[in-house]
Amino acid sequence: MGRSRRTIPEELLLLALDPATGTTAQPQSLDLGLAGAQLVELALAGRIAPDGDRIAVVMPRPTGDPTLDSALELLRRRGSPVRAVHWIGGPRLGLRQTYLSHLERCGMVHAVEGQMCGVLPTTRYQATDTAISREIRARLDSAIRTGVPPDPRTAALAALAHAVGLGKHLYPGNEGRSSRSRLRDLIRHDPMGGLVAHAVMDVQNGAAAQPRRSGQGVPAQPRGSMARAAAH
Repeated sequence: MGRSRRTIPEELLLLALDPATGTTAQPQSLDLGLAGAQLVELALAGRIAPDGDRIAVVMPRPTGDPTLDSALELLRRRGSPVRAVHWIGGPRLGLRQTYLSHLERCGMVHAVEGQMCGVLPTTRYQATDTAISREIRARLDSAIRTGVPPDPRTAALAALAHAVGLGKHLYPGNEGRSSRSRLRDLIRHDPMGGLVAHAVMDVQNGAAAQPRRSGQGVPAQPRGSMARAAAH
């Protein structure tokens, strides 16, 4: 997997980064969203595919991205398909910081050290190239405004942004209500993005223990369907 494009976890984190405060919006649900975004990226790379509400490894070859490959190896070790909701709801300690550090190494953000109440050390992150964040936001805005079905990456990003609650961060107030609604509707344009977005919301709602009923949410996809989609 080349590094010519940003991954969905990276883009989700950049969307969540508040340029005014240097902190991330929705930090708790964002951790779940990053785990889900890894699944989408692995699916687009042809490494995993949905199997009903489960995730199956279809190609264990590493992608070349260390963070994604760590997730892929954990999935491979399971030996059998794992429910998306269980994977996303599992312990992901430090995942957000891992991606923040990665973005800093790539030069997309820089860390600003400070103190809270003059005592507690804090770290804020500022985007070094705001054009990148504007381009990501413009893709979402275009999909919302035009109603044209977005590409799978943008559709998945929109689904995850909605699932973690970034809609009110990106499109605040009463004037953003219709945009938030359309952001939610984009969830239907990518099967894998929809699957993981629903799993993220299920974990937040405490519904991880119950399988999603047939016909609810995202329809089951045949194994390997996302591997074929990755070729596009």
